Amino acid sequence: MASWKFLPSFIVVSIFSCCYGCTFTITNYCPYTIWPGTLAGSGQQLSTTGFQLDAGQSFRIPSVPGWSGRIWARTGCTFDASGIGSCQTGDCGGRLECDGVEATPPASLFEITIGVGDEKDFYDVSIVDGYNLPLVAAPRGVHGGCNATRCTADINVGCPKELQVIGSDKGEGGVVGCKSACEAFGLDQYCCRGEFANPSTCQPSFYSTIFKRACPTAYSYAFDDGTSTFTCKAYEYAIIFCPNSGMKGTSGAPTALPIEERSRKTAGMVASSAILLPFPMSLFLLILTAYF
Repeated sequence: MASWKFLPSFIVVSIFSCCYGCTFTITNYCPYTIWPGTLAGSGQQLSTTGFQLDAGQSFRIPSVPGWSGRIWARTGCTFDASGIGSCQTGDCGGRLECDGVEATPPASLFEITIGVGDEKDFYDVSIVDGYNLPLVAAPRGVHGGCNATRCTADINVGCPKELQVIGSDKGEGGVVGCKSACEAFGLDQYCCRGEFANPSTCQPSFYSTIFKRACPTAYSYAFDDGTSTFTCKAYEYAIIFCPNSGMKGTSGAPTALPIEERSRKTAGMVASSAILLPFPMSLFLLILTAYF
């Protein structure tokens, strides 16, 4: 009977030590197909690292506490049946599944570090590596409202000529991406490296200011933390590409696609794609009554 004495306290600890995971719901409101990619900076890769997303469709990807990484969208892609090909912007090694390969600039990024337990998430939209598509990232908070962050302006339209990426004849043509000054010129003062690798010496440039004016809450250069980093404890992040295009899914809402089963990559991941459900209070009280 001695071992039973510790059952209620064990249950209490279990209830209040649960961890929160969250789901990324990626939606394509662009009037054309995109190919989102994901990359883990900390923890294992997500259940998918690259996939096709047609106009008006959505795709849900579960994550786990402590995951850190980035999500972006590729454009102008062609892939064969084996998933080998190329993209005009955001390419990740010429494969449909990025499998740990980062996006080739320019690419608009959503970046996040998910908190463990009651720790908050840190997230941002970044155009430090350049811009290819408008996007908004809107969290749904566990404990209430959280701030969305975005870069919804079409920077490609006003991109300086020296930063422009022009699409091929086989793709959409025109300006399909806008490079960062670091990518275009490779100078330390633009890349915040060498003697410029600290906030006091790396200041906004003429080019990063163009980006910042277009997207005030997005990272425009490496040390743009003050106006660009957000915190929240969320159970879902809605990541929408081309949010102002007017494109909608079926019945005015995005079409939900099932999460793909990839057992080789999801081993050890939590089964829930949202927060863990609260322990039923009535059952909790019943257990306390039985053992006290």
